[in-house]
Order: sequence, then C-alpha cells, then structure tokens
Amino acid sequence: MSRPDGTGFVAAMTALYRAGEQDDLCAPFLASFPVDSVAISTLGDPLGSETVGASDDSAARWDEIQLDLGEGPCWEAVDRGAPVLVPDLQDAETVRWPLALHALRATQLGAVFAFPMHVGPIPVGAVDLYGRASVSLRPSVVEDAVIMTGLVARHVLHRALVRTERAEEGTWNTGSGSGRFSRREVHQASGMIAAQTGAGAADSLLLLRAFAHTAGRSVLELAADVVAGRVDFTDHGEPE
Repeated sequence: MSRPDGTGFVAAMTALYRAGEQDDLCAPFLASFPVDSVAISTLGDPLGSETVGASDDSAARWDEIQLDLGEGPCWEAVDRGAPVLVPDLQDAETVRWPLALHALRATQLGAVFAFPMHVGPIPVGAVDLYGRASVSLRPSVVEDAVIMTGLVARHVLHRALVRTERAEEGTWNTGSGSGRFSRREVHQASGMIAAQTGAGAADSLLLLRAFAHTAGRSVLELAADVVAGRVDFTDHGEPE
C-alpha cells in the first residue's frame, strides 16, 4: 500500500487531464491515495451498470459483488450524492446493504471508500477505493478524491457516449433532418446550456450529448430545440 505525498496528487491530476480514450483511469488513484485497489463503474440510468475500469482482479470482483446484488457502498454513494467511507469493513454495521456487506466481508476486504460520479445533473456511477486492511482517509484526502472523481466522471461519460455514437454510426451526422442542422447549432446550444446551468463549455457539450442519448434523439435534433427555446436546462434535472 502506497503512502504518496501531495506531489503525487498533482501528477495524477495532470495525467487525468491529458488522458486519452484508452488511458488507465484507475492508476492515478493508486498513485495518490493509501489504497490497494480501484474500480470504476457506471450505475443505473442513463449508462447502465457495468465495471468500466479495475486496477486488478480483486477490485473487479468487489465491484462485481455490488453490481450483482444491486446494493453496496457504490450504490449508496450514487443515491446520496456523497462519499460513503467505510474504513473498517469487518467491524462495520449497516442496514443499507446487508447482503453486500456480508459478501464483501467474506473476501476479507478491509476498507472501501465509494465516491459518486456525476456531470452536472447526470448521474454517471462511482469510483470505489479498496484497502485490503482497514485504513482511514484524512478529510483533506477525501476532498482530493472527490476532485479526482469529478474529473474521471467526465472521462467515463465521454467514453460511454463515444461508444454509443460510434455504434449508431455517429450521432453528429445522423437523425431525421440532420441536413438542416449544423455543428454551429450544436456549439450554440452548448453555450446556451452553459449559461442556463453554470457548467463549463466542455461539460455543457457532454450534458447535451448525454440528454440526447437518454431521450433517444440525435445531438443535432436536441441542439436545434435548445437554440429555438423549445428545450430549457435552467433549474431542471432533465430538459423539458
């Protein structure tokens, strides 16, 4: 188990900012925090439930237990919208996920820390940090993990949408009436979403794509509705 300093966190964040579609998203957590394993999963709508990254076979198994049972710290983190910190799993007591607690204990897992991923109002999933022995995270370390998880959430959502768009032969260029709409409208819609939600430019485009995916529409169609004022993201968990 590593005990990295603050320099490791800065380097890990830099690596994540530069990460491409095929780069490992788990390694930066291992380089920054006193844990042994990491798993990243999407949970529920709109992306479905699956493990999208695991640092090793043990992390994949601990994640699989929670996905199979439909309960566990990762699910609680997403439901609460806040980290779930269990520094000593073997002595933990919870009524929120008793089946997962029993199954995870049976593997001799020592600690688990689950951090919810979201981009704006879009729930993405969770990052789980695992310790083979019990271990506590200082409040400043938890804050760093929250920051890193936020960046990873953007990567996970982007990758999921790219896979979907490629499978559908490119949302940018398909959909009824696609010839009527231009990329300029997509960027204009993204700017309007940024003004309505306070999100940055990159996150606004992600939100546009994610809501289009959820609604089963093309990005171009939804962008046209945003520009025309038929869809407004202001103060809504989902566009009307």
